[in-house]
Parts: sequence; C-alpha cells; structure tokens
Amino acid sequence: MKNIPKLVLLTLLLLAMTTMMSNVAIVTSLPHLKEYFTQVDNIEFYSRLMLTLPSFVIALLAPFLGHFVFRFGKKRSALIALFFFSLFGTAGLYLDSMETLLASRALFGLSVATLMIVSTSLIGDYFKEEERHKFMGYQSAFMAIGGVFFVIGGGILSDINWRLPFGIYFIGLILLPLVYINLKEVVIEETKEEESIHLGKNILIVYFLAFFYMLVFFILPTQIPFLLLEKFKTTGSFAGVIISVAFFCNALGAIAFSKLKPKFSYATIYISSLGLIALGFTIVGLINNVFFFFITSPILGFSGGVMMTNVTAWMLSKTTFKKRVKSSGYFTSCLFLGQFSSPIIFHPLINIFEIQDFFLVIGLGLLTITTIAVISKKFILK
Repeated sequence: MKNIPKLVLLTLLLLAMTTMMSNVAIVTSLPHLKEYFTQVDNIEFYSRLMLTLPSFVIALLAPFLGHFVFRFGKKRSALIALFFFSLFGTAGLYLDSMETLLASRALFGLSVATLMIVSTSLIGDYFKEEERHKFMGYQSAFMAIGGVFFVIGGGILSDINWRLPFGIYFIGLILLPLVYINLKEVVIEETKEEESIHLGKNILIVYFLAFFYMLVFFILPTQIPFLLLEKFKTTGSFAGVIISVAFFCNALGAIAFSKLKPKFSYATIYISSLGLIALGFTIVGLINNVFFFFITSPILGFSGGVMMTNVTAWMLSKTTFKKRVKSSGYFTSCLFLGQFSSPIIFHPLINIFEIQDFFLVIGLGLLTITTIAVISKKFILK
C-alpha cells in the first residue's frame, strides 16, 4: 500500500462504500411503506422486496457483467455504473406506484453489481495477499462506518418522510470525478505462483459459503426493523441507531480479520463467525427490553464483519489475475442471491412464528449447524 497514492486508496474505499449503500440507506423506510401504500395487498412482503430486488438482478446478471467489465474496462464500467446508481437509486423520491418503485430498484441493481465487481477485482489487482487482507479490513471498516451514517441518516429522514432516504443515492454523482481522475487500470503479468492456483470445486464451495453467509446475515436489515418498530414500538431513528451499532462493530470485525487470518484457516474463521451470529440471533429471540439490542447488535455486527472479509479474501486467494473479474462476477452473484433469497426463504417462517420467535428458531438452528460443523472435521476445509 506504500506505493499506491492515497487518493487512489480513498477512491477505492469510497467505491466500495457505494455497494454497502445499495440497501442500508433505505432500510428504515420500509416499515413506513405500508402506511403509504395502504391499498396494496401483501405490502409487508413487497416492502422487503424493495430491499432485495436489486439483489436478485445482481445475482442473475453479475456473471455476465463480469465478462462485460473484463472486455469494456473497469474504469469506464465504474463511471457508467455510478451515473445510473444515482439515477435509479433516487427514483424513490418521485415515483408513486409500487410497480415503478420495484422496477427502479431492479435497474438500480445493475449499477450496484458493476460497482461491486470492479471494486472486488481491483483489490486483487492492487494488492498481494498480506497487504490485501489488511486493505480489505480497512475497506470493510470504511464501508461499515459509512453504513452507520447512512442508516442513522436514513432513519432520521424516514421519520420525516419515507421518500427522503432515497436522496442519499446522489452520492454516486459526487464520486464520478474522483473515479475519473484517480482510478487506473492495472496491468500485471501473471506470475508462476498465480498460474499454479487450481480453480475448480474449491472455489465453488467458497461461492456457496458466500451465498449462505448473506442468506443468514441479511436477516438483520430485512427483519430487525420490523421487530423494533412493530413489537418494541421504537421510532425509525432508534431502529437506525440499533442497526448502525451493528455496522460500527462490523468495521471492527473487518479490521480484526487481518489479525485472525495468520493464526486460523479461512474455514475455521467462517465457522466461528457463524457461531457468533447464531448466538446473537438466539439472544434477540429471548430479550424483552429494547436496550438489550445494544448487546446483540455488536455481536452480530462484529461476526458479520469478520465473516464477509474472510469469505471475500478466500475467493480472491483461489483465483488469478486473468480470471479475477469473472470470478468476482460469480462471487457477487452468490452474495446477492443470498440477499434476495433471504426474505423469500424465511417468509414462511415469519408467517408461522411471531417475529421474535422467528429469531430464536433461526439462532438455535444455526447453533445446531455450527456444532455439527465443528464436530465433523470434513466441514473444516483448509
């Protein structure tokens, strides 16, 4: 990192931050949608879909976008994506039907997918493994701290009007000149070390683990606001504070990854983090005072930060320079397929169980999976 200009590093950090913004900026607006769209049946489901429809588009098209970015160039792809990020992201300020809102979110997903592919692949281009782990920690921390401001800001704005948080997406236009001036295409000759990396079943397992991580972790933004606002009767601002605490601790977890990796394997870190997430959800299912969320949020945030940084570094360690953009496309697809699938897969459980009981069921289920994984050595992959 010593040889890379600070403005380039800042641009990479800000570019990654936009992918974090893709959903969290409007998360506290979602419960307010049913107050506006009173005539829409199943509005609670559609409001959750507002958060995850971009994820479906990303999951569906990211592999193809990876090939497009590889041919079209990372810098040009990022510039176009940032423009449409703001155009479609801010559409919630003026669109007035659920159908058009969902359509805008779908188109928004294309921009986010491109930005995430560019951001992830550039990390692999600019940094070798040890420096990569350190920068990824800083990057995840930067994204998480940005998430704190976006969630709190979105919470305050959503209490004024549910539309206002969509204005946060104008930040894409602010980033355009920074990317144009500072972002450079990196030309690297593939080394013998890279040529020796075997791509096959191992990376497919990492793709699945990325999907599973996001499937589980995305319960936090899609279900916690409803639990806080409906059962504990909090305000959108308070819900934003609770979620932002998780994002702040997410940053700490991301930074901690570079310290953990020299001592533990990727798989051991993954399973340990999953166990912490299970513990956090279990406690959420048992608490009866809203202030106990200040205990569960750090647990969930920290473990999620470690887990996300770990699985991204794991993927990058199994690919090469020539295949990095395409591999990042498939990886991005798996992450966002997990995001999109989360409310759909867990929706039947929400209908069966009261929402707080749902968290207890998920927490105990994940504790069971973690226990089995620890006992069964074949799940601890090197």
